[in-house]
Amino acid sequence: FNFNAFFEEAKLIGSLVSMSARERIKAIQKMPETMKKKREIRNKVLQEITEKSRRRGNQCDCCAQCVRRMAVSYRRFRNSLSEYFHLLQLWQKTLKAIGGKFGTGVLSYFIFLKWLLTFNIFSFLINFSFITIPQFVAAKPNNLSFTGLEIFTGAGYFQETVLYYGFYTNTTIRKTENSASYNMQLAYIFTVGIYFVICLLSLVFSMAKSFRRNFINPQTYSGQASKLLCTWDFNITNEKAVKLKQKNLSTQIKEALFEVNREVLNFSFKERFVHFVVHLAAWVASLGTAVAACAGVYFLSINNLQLFMKGHKNDLEGQAAMLVLPIVASLLNAFIPFFYSWLGLLEHFQNPRHQIYVTVTRNIILKISIVGILCYYWLNIVSASESQCWETLVGQDIYRLVLVDFIFCLLGCLFGEFLRRIIGTTVCVNLGMPEFDIARNVLDLIYAQTLTWIGIFFSPLLPGIQMITFSIVFYVKKVSLMMNCQPPRKVWRAAQMTTLFIFLLFFPSLVGVLSVIAVTVWRLKPSKECGPFRGLSSIYAAISVWIEILKNYPGSKWVVWIYQNLFQGALFFFILSTILL
Repeated sequence: FNFNAFFEEAKLIGSLVSMSARERIKAIQKMPETMKKKREIRNKVLQEITEKSRRRGNQCDCCAQCVRRMAVSYRRFRNSLSEYFHLLQLWQKTLKAIGGKFGTGVLSYFIFLKWLLTFNIFSFLINFSFITIPQFVAAKPNNLSFTGLEIFTGAGYFQETVLYYGFYTNTTIRKTENSASYNMQLAYIFTVGIYFVICLLSLVFSMAKSFRRNFINPQTYSGQASKLLCTWDFNITNEKAVKLKQKNLSTQIKEALFEVNREVLNFSFKERFVHFVVHLAAWVASLGTAVAACAGVYFLSINNLQLFMKGHKNDLEGQAAMLVLPIVASLLNAFIPFFYSWLGLLEHFQNPRHQIYVTVTRNIILKISIVGILCYYWLNIVSASESQCWETLVGQDIYRLVLVDFIFCLLGCLFGEFLRRIIGTTVCVNLGMPEFDIARNVLDLIYAQTLTWIGIFFSPLLPGIQMITFSIVFYVKKVSLMMNCQPPRKVWRAAQMTTLFIFLLFFPSLVGVLSVIAVTVWRLKPSKECGPFRGLSSIYAAISVWIEILKNYPGSKWVVWIYQNLFQGALFFFILSTILL
């Protein structure tokens, strides 16, 4: 056996394997060997290439299999985790039932209500954790007696509790002499401020996401075949769940078909002129009603304050007379929207979405105007009154407004939708069962949330009260919807309505609230005898005092730099003015 020839051949084959296919063919052709020998060399080279490829393939297959297994395991874990959290979501089955029977328009109201509930839960948790719990350490005993009327008035016994601004101390809290200190002034400002920043960012992000999904990439006319053929979940085996899924899918397809097949009517010049006159008259009537309502609320609030300051400061029965203002405001908010809905029927809108847009606009003008008049009354009249603690007085007013609005919401379900169903099914059969008024109910939620946001500063635990009321409203509205209302006669897609709801919650609701809070913090003088900011020229002065203290600590120079260059600079006030104005 010739070892030299063997090693030479192995070396030759190795060099040929490393060449490209074209270079390998040319090299074999140039060899001074017989054709048989060249074929043997070629076959050995191909065999070596095949074995190397197999070895690399086995290594790659092992790596690829490991990656695939990890990816599959991750997907399974993510899906199982998603299903687990999906099961934990609040009211998930109820929302599916509502969407399947009444469509996405009515469903959008309940989703919006659930969304607002999360805002209040978050606000209550942070306020209770960073403001209320520390106050318990420095709390003084409450010597007032509880009679039960305080639940409706918010005064009396509640006035000396953590429910209101005036009860909180302005001192630095220490559990023991050697324990760490807790500055209630800074805790109050930063807790409320950070919450509003989070709300602002959340609303902007949600609004942008909804706008992109429903307006920029709506995909209104695509995907119906895939929805019909590929949407069904074959894991569903329960008969009740199958029927609910069928109804939900049927409703979605009807909504999509209505958008595609909606007729565009061509009106004559005379008909268009008549429609214009009707729309103009409806707008004049709606705006005139809103102006009259605001004037009534303003003069009633002035009269109530005068009665309170004359001799009922500490009289609980006298303070009960203060319920007149929230009752009148709730009556206006309850009955004028019915007038707006009637105007919408007279205008004969071709598209139900357009009717809802117009009705929502009129309702938001009414409700925000009433809230604006009340804010003017609180910030310019109550704050300048002789009250010992005007912040607590404002908190009590907002508490009564929230409570009475909640009571009227429950009464509206009972005497509005229930009696309407009785009349429509027994007395006047032609009327039939009522439809769920999406615009009016959504604006009621925005009105209630606006009051809660304003009241957070004057009553830190108000979100907890609103959290309870929203939970009750959800179940009452759900029962009333199932028992008293019929599905919409015109089925239509309401995905874009969600964007409108979020936008209205952002502007004018949240932007207006931020304006009120900014005026309270920067311009108004706190009460001298109550609250964490007593004795200061303004609430914002607490930040200035804190910054002066930090200047003495070298490790806190970066905080001072941020304050001086960002919050005291012209850029900050320009951005703030741009947002608020």
